[in-house]
Amino acid sequence: MIEIAHALFQHIAERIPELKLKLRQAGMDDKPEEFVKKTVLVSLYMAVGVFVFLFLLLYNFGAFHPLMLLGMPLLGVCLLFYLVKLPDAKIISKQKEISREIVFAGRFLVIELQSGVPLYNALSNLSKNYKAVGAYARVVIDKVDLGTSMEDALNEAVELSPSEDFRKVLWQVINSMRTGSDIASALSSTIDQIAKRQQILVSEYGKKLNPLAMFYMMIAVIAPSLGMTMLIIVSSFVQISLNLTMLVILAAALGFVQFMFLSIIKFSRPPIDL
Repeated sequence: MIEIAHALFQHIAERIPELKLKLRQAGMDDKPEEFVKKTVLVSLYMAVGVFVFLFLLLYNFGAFHPLMLLGMPLLGVCLLFYLVKLPDAKIISKQKEISREIVFAGRFLVIELQSGVPLYNALSNLSKNYKAVGAYARVVIDKVDLGTSMEDALNEAVELSPSEDFRKVLWQVINSMRTGSDIASALSSTIDQIAKRQQILVSEYGKKLNPLAMFYMMIAVIAPSLGMTMLIIVSSFVQISLNLTMLVILAAALGFVQFMFLSIIKFSRPPIDL
């Protein structure tokens, strides 16, 4: 039975594209089949817990129906698909953290190299001054200390980095080392390109804010205010009873709409510090 379950977890892991690489980029030490096993078990426990809670709640109110039992496997599958995306969520989080630092960290590295500081020492200083980018610089330094060549350590950092911009910076350093060209000047050009792209993202974000703000005012501010006024007036004519439960439901719906708008604005903001 254990061998069958292990084979099933391994089969699921193989069906998820690039799961092994995603786990490494997300900083998760689990093997693909171990991650799938944990995800399946957690989703199962959560589905049973949620179902038991709903069962007790609905049973007390006499609203439970046996057909609701069919919802537990569906809930478990939905939770499984949600939790499988955990490495992707962590990768996105790391990408945002790196994007906030990449321009400043890149310019810091350029200044260090232009000042005559060796690449090893420049990366060591970088790891001490920047949290997100510095974590990968620290990995490179540690591997070099263990006997790995600088080029091989940088290549491994390229593979582990979830940020496309940071990979460009590392590739530029590697190519300059291979060709024997000046690392600082080539790196400076790459950093300038990244900075210009970030400026474009900020400009596009500013253009998105105008329609978002207009829709927010209409749907989350004007419509609820006028709608509630009209509802009170209409209820006085057609004798609709506005009890506390209905008002709470309307307030909850309004809060949900405002939360969705704020979430859209937050997640559409480019991860850039200017």
